[in-house]
Amino acid sequence: MREILADLVAEQQYLDQSLQRSPDRDWKAKTPVKGWNVQDTIAHLAWSEERAAKALQGDLDFLKEAEAFDDLDAYIAAGVTENRGRRPQEIIEWWRHGRADVVDALSRSSRSDRVRWFLGDMSVMTFASTRIMETWAHGLDILTTLDKEIEDTPRLRHIARLGWLTLRWAFEEAGEDYSTPVRVELVGPGYARWVYGPEDAENIVRGNASDWCRVVVRRMKAKDAENLTAIGPVAETALQVARAHL
Repeated sequence: MREILADLVAEQQYLDQSLQRSPDRDWKAKTPVKGWNVQDTIAHLAWSEERAAKALQGDLDFLKEAEAFDDLDAYIAAGVTENRGRRPQEIIEWWRHGRADVVDALSRSSRSDRVRWFLGDMSVMTFASTRIMETWAHGLDILTTLDKEIEDTPRLRHIARLGWLTLRWAFEEAGEDYSTPVRVELVGPGYARWVYGPEDAENIVRGNASDWCRVVVRRMKAKDAENLTAIGPVAETALQVARAHL
């Protein structure tokens, strides 16, 4: 748990520091997410961490809140729009407090604990990975918008694994059959080798971890992932339907 918490804090601090001394006009810059600017994106992260902390504490009132909306997307959108009148400093402090509460709760969790989230329950380790994924994916939106350097780090291994781990769910969401497992073989930063799935799998996604991670968080289309190769029809489908969002 200590290692994944260190990576979560590092990913959040990296994004936070990238926003230091940013003028207010940067916070109003439109991101690739339709209808959201930089401030909206940080507000979403703050809103999400606030609910993640509650989930870890066993307070599931946020799930009842979500029932008042047509769908989860509408609930998420409301969390952004209702905070648009706040100042950037208020928003980033909200995010800082929320993520600190999550890290504190995670630090007191056991590896065997389960966490109830919007689409079901998961292990506390997987839940921690989703917090890294959320920060990284939305961080890509912000850093791209502000034309800031994007550094791929070994922390991508959490997102890479999550992208493989959620394949069954992603196939189900897309109405596709996942009776044949997919193996994912990746090269990460520093030429690290990350492999997930059975050794005897006939369907394999192979290539660059950076591209795989961008595909599974829907920041890159499969057709643009030039550094990924799909071997077998199920692997080809995996590149089309993969989505690590939970």
